[in-house]
Amino acid sequence: MHVPARKLYQRIAEDIAAAIADGRYRPGTRLPGERDLAEEFAVSRPTIREAMIALEIRGMVEARQGSGIYVTQAPPPAGRSPELDVGAFELNEARILFEGEAAALAATSIEDETLAALDRVLESMAGAGESPGAVDADREFHLLIAEGTGNSIVRSVVEMLWQIRESSPLCVHMFGKARREGVTPRVAEHRLIVDALRARNPQAAREAMRAHLRRVTEDLLAATEVELIERAQAEAHAQRSRIAQRASL
Repeated sequence: MHVPARKLYQRIAEDIAAAIADGRYRPGTRLPGERDLAEEFAVSRPTIREAMIALEIRGMVEARQGSGIYVTQAPPPAGRSPELDVGAFELNEARILFEGEAAALAATSIEDETLAALDRVLESMAGAGESPGAVDADREFHLLIAEGTGNSIVRSVVEMLWQIRESSPLCVHMFGKARREGVTPRVAEHRLIVDALRARNPQAAREAMRAHLRRVTEDLLAATEVELIERAQAEAHAQRSRIAQRASL
């Protein structure tokens, strides 16, 4: 039976977990910085961020204010971690590649009825603000463009990418954090995509879609960095409370 290959962030998370188990990084010690780890593993910072979040979810590391990421415990002896599936950065990389080309193809064949439907979705997106309806409108927007290609396989693949976003535990965690930080679909960026589609300009549609999805990646980087800071601040607050309690004895 074919065993699916592990995702890149999973392999890195497992390598770091193995280093912890082997004693290279003991509980209480600081891990190398994100940039250093990216150089060591020859991967991007988003991939390292996904690996760190996966280890945090497993309770193996934590952020400490102004200091970095520290090991909290060694991995359980049972072996590999639970499958966390696709991370948001990996998913978005695939969307940039695939949906950019889908937008270019749609620009050559999209019908006026679909453009009108996209206009209505943009109105819904603008009115939804930070409510869950904004995400629903975002999903409908991208599926309409895929449908506008006139290719059922393209439509199915884009729908699959959205299903991954809504079902992968790591994806759900990261996008949920972004929403809690107030990150919502940017209507102006979506409008630029529609403008390029209406102009029947494949290159402009491709560039607008890719620029939009790259901004999503930037938002995710910022939101997950805020999460690390918040965790560190919570730990610092708890430490101050413990010190104050001991001082009052």
